[in-house]
Amino acid sequence: MELKEIIKGRHAVRKFKDKQVEQDKLQRILEAGNAAPTAKNLQPHRIYVLQSEEALEKLDTLTHCRYGAKTVLLFTFNKDEDWKNPLEEGVHSGIEDVSIVATHIMLAAYEEGLGSCWCNYFANKKLEETFNIPSNEQSVLILPIGYEADDSVVAPTHNTKKNLDEIVRYL
Repeated sequence: MELKEIIKGRHAVRKFKDKQVEQDKLQRILEAGNAAPTAKNLQPHRIYVLQSEEALEKLDTLTHCRYGAKTVLLFTFNKDEDWKNPLEEGVHSGIEDVSIVATHIMLAAYEEGLGSCWCNYFANKKLEETFNIPSNEQSVLILPIGYEADDSVVAPTHNTKKNLDEIVRYL
C-alpha cells in the first residue's frame, strides 16, 4: 500500500472486534513509532501498552473511548526530557513529540490491517494516578487499536475537509 492510500484510508474506528492484536504486528507498529522524529531526537515519549483485563477495566472507569479494543496504547512524555525552547519560557516539545509518534503508529496500524482512534476524552490526572504514571510524565492521549468490527461505521464528517485556500497562507 502506498503512503497516500494509507493516509486517505485511515479513519477513526469506534467499534472493534473481540480479537487481540498479534504480538508481531504490535511490535512492527511500535517500531514505526520508534522511528518517528522528535525535537533534537530527545525521545521523551513513553508508550504504555494496556492489554490485561485489569488494565482495560481500569481504563473503562475513566473513559468510554476504548470501544471494545483489546489493546490500548497510552502515550505520555517525560517532562524532564522534552526539548525546552531557550528563547521562550514555557514552550516545549512534549505534546508535539508524542503527537508525531502516535501518528506514525496510527498509519502503521492501518498498514497492518488494524484500526485505531485517537482519544483524549479522559481526566489526565486521574488517568495518571490510576496507572501509576511517574509524576515527571504527562499523559497526552490513548489509542485503542485492533480489528475493526464488521458493523463499524465511519464518522459522517470523516471526509469533510476545508479547502486548502481556507487553511494555507503563503507569506
